[in-house]
Amino acid sequence: MMDNFSITTPSLLFPAISLLMLAYTNRFLAISGIIRQLYEHHRDKPQENILRQLSNLKMRVWLIRYMQAFGISSLLLCIVSMILVSLSHLGWAWGLFVSSLLLMIISLVLCLLEVMVSDAALKILLADIEEDSPQG
Repeated sequence: MMDNFSITTPSLLFPAISLLMLAYTNRFLAISGIIRQLYEHHRDKPQENILRQLSNLKMRVWLIRYMQAFGISSLLLCIVSMILVSLSHLGWAWGLFVSSLLLMIISLVLCLLEVMVSDAALKILLADIEEDSPQG
């Protein structure tokens, strides 16, 4: 199993991790903008639907924070794994590489959860629109 393990093995994750971190950062920036808009709206004209979204937004911020933390940790373990390969410590390098894959899996599961929580927020908005419509 470790016979084919080389410095190129952990480096295969670099493009994927980079793209994921960019996507995670974009999600964080988008939710930051939403929170700022809701804050301004709430200050000007408090509404119950804004308050209903708070727990959802808090959960999404928490999930994104840990998505990023696990993704960055995965990248760091990949880098250390590559260093260990170059120092001929293949056993440790393999172990850290497998650990980095596990951290990436955790990051992706958190991302899936964040998408599901985001979907719940959209359902709140859609329900409010349906209530306000003349046909609702």
